[in-house]
Amino acid sequence: MARLPLYRKIADEIRNKIGTGEYRVGTALPTEAQLREAFSVSRVTVRQAIKLLVENGELESKQGSGTYVKESKVNYDIYQQTSFAEKWAHLNSSIRSEILAFEIRPASLTMAENLQINEGDQIFYVKRVRFVDDNPITVEETWLPTDMFPDLTYQVMQGSKYEFIEQQKGLVIDRSEQEIIPILPPKEIADLLGIDPSQPIIEKRTRGHLHDDSVFEYSRNYFKSSDYKFTLVAKRKRHSE
Repeated sequence: MARLPLYRKIADEIRNKIGTGEYRVGTALPTEAQLREAFSVSRVTVRQAIKLLVENGELESKQGSGTYVKESKVNYDIYQQTSFAEKWAHLNSSIRSEILAFEIRPASLTMAENLQINEGDQIFYVKRVRFVDDNPITVEETWLPTDMFPDLTYQVMQGSKYEFIEQQKGLVIDRSEQEIIPILPPKEIADLLGIDPSQPIIEKRTRGHLHDDSVFEYSRNYFKSSDYKFTLVAKRKRHSE
């Protein structure tokens, strides 16, 4: 395997510092001379690394001002089960939820199938907008069985339901089944996300399972495509010779 060029190693180091928050979004990168000293490399290597990151849209060069860390899309790894707050933790931003609905209702036939319960069983329906600072990132609708979470409250859903399930209920979240669909947003969703209804968004439908295979939630999330990118690694099946 070919050795990674030095400028790419430096680019990766800069990415790591952005990821840990040492180089924060919206702030200027250290000067070229400071980067040369920090990484013990030549000016040419630093310039190549910065050029790569600028061309990838991770940094922004401003004439006469310097090079700045751009706000990047969250890499939504569909193989990693993480909460909303965990996905945005690298930005050290303020995470909050605005609850639009918190209701108990009978499960429809479709929702009963999604949650693997009986039609008419009582379920929670929660609708909320998730914010990073003052930016609405996603609109989320969640359905959960009341039998599984009789003590679920409005206050819990203002924070992290995963934290409630794992730390307060002592349950183990195992996996989720996810379906991702590009759609044009309904007007209500577009208004909540602050976008034009003609701008495509991503709808993600999720069914979450505990370690004992029981279904603990069904949810629909509506994401602005400007904030998220979805990635996966596909391996080609090996055929016998």
